[in-house]
Parts: sequence; structure tokens; C-alpha cells
Amino acid sequence: MTICSFPKSILDRLIAENPDLEHRLLQQALNELDEAREWMVTLGRKTAREKIASFLYLIASQFDAGSSTFQLPLSRSDIADFLGLTTETVSRQFTRLRQSGVIEVEQRRRITILDIDRLLDETGT
Repeated sequence: MTICSFPKSILDRLIAENPDLEHRLLQQALNELDEAREWMVTLGRKTAREKIASFLYLIASQFDAGSSTFQLPLSRSDIADFLGLTTETVSRQFTRLRQSGVIEVEQRRRITILDIDRLLDETGT
């Protein structure tokens, strides 16, 4: 990851020189707030299966539409902490999604989405 920071004065000047930039920054901030709100719902109201499906769908949706295979960025323990579950529950849900033909798991962290529509259905949204 590379982080780039700008002094506020430079950002203010860029916005003054490019009025459309302010709108784009506001839109991005609103999009991120919507995503945060969705995760609060995910953590607070969804079942374990829906949480795991939502997590996998979120990652899968970050890739090109043609790509259905990716490396999990977190261990199962980290996923459990992130979603408010136990590691055992995460493992059980991965197994159930695999057994039902929604995903394929290779080497514990390489995931292939076999049926994106069924995965979306599993998210409960």
C-alpha cells in the first residue's frame, strides 16, 4: 500500500481551481459512509452464513467481472475478528458454502466463486 498525503491548503486550492473536484470528493465520502452503514447492518443483524457470504461478495465485487478467483487477504481468524464470529464458525460456513457449490477453496485462502448469483442470495440482501 502506498499512502499519499496533501496539506489541507493544497487541497483547498485544488478545489477552488476545480469546482467539480469538491463534488467528487463529497460523493466519495458519501459512498464510503454507505459502505460503513452496510457493514454495521452486516455485523449487527445477519446470520453467520450471511456475514461470510457478504464478506466474500465484497471482495469478489472489487475485481473485474470476469475474475472469480482471488486470495483471501485475511486469515480465518482475522475474518472471524472482523465479522464478530469465532474461527470455528468461519470454517464451518466456508465448508457449507463449498459443499453447496457456491465456492471452491484451494489451499485455505484461494477462493473461486462458482456461482456469484447464489453467493449474492446467501448475503441476505
